Amino acid sequence: MRLTVVGCSGSGPGPTSAASCYLVEEDGFRLLLDLGSGAFGTLQALVDPDAIDAVYLSHLHADHCLDVAPLVVWHRYSGRSSRRRVPLIAPAGADRRLAAAYDAGGAPLTDVFDFAVTPVSARLGPFTVQTARTAHPIECHAIRLTAHGRSLVYTGDTGPSQAVVDLASGADVLLAEAAHPEREGLPADLHLTGRQAGQVAAAARVRRLLVTHVPAWVDPLAQLAAARAVFPAAELVRPGATYEV
Repeated sequence: MRLTVVGCSGSGPGPTSAASCYLVEEDGFRLLLDLGSGAFGTLQALVDPDAIDAVYLSHLHADHCLDVAPLVVWHRYSGRSSRRRVPLIAPAGADRRLAAAYDAGGAPLTDVFDFAVTPVSARLGPFTVQTARTAHPIECHAIRLTAHGRSLVYTGDTGPSQAVVDLASGADVLLAEAAHPEREGLPADLHLTGRQAGQVAAAARVRRLLVTHVPAWVDPLAQLAAARAVFPAAELVRPGATYEV
């Protein structure tokens, strides 16, 4: 299983990275985890958009889903699309929300996507999929992808959550957000700090922690140091970086 970081900036695109978007490949199947603001431009440098086999959206905040709109434009007007419908898995109501983001008239996007509501478990191409609701103000789901005995867990956005720890138990790679800096008075049930991301990795006994979703106004090296204080095998993702799971 190969993971490529398309965008990793938290809460919106930053000066050096698009917002959240990750390409996962296995046995020729290409799955996008989130497609946040600014990510579609970067994505085109990495893969032909027509080669994307499915899209999974953790939730419907703009920094995780907004670039679905330019993907629709590409499929409808580039002249390069095979016009096959792409499975899009997301929380309930994504079809209406994404249609409104694309067009004020809210015309359906069913010519491009085959919408499905986030399952608890499913098969998707070569992947066994498991999900868990995270601690976030709107409906958000972490996802676990397993193929050929290897597993990747992506937290989406979450505050501290036992459900996410349980989902990540024994995973080979945990791709965990760490948007909150280490300071007092931060909102609960919104994001993890670097230390909390490390705590999730340690509690779940994962093999490797990849720290992501750090906003442009938060020091990424401080987030990494805080994670490593709890889980020494933590790494900070970079846009364009590729990881073998």
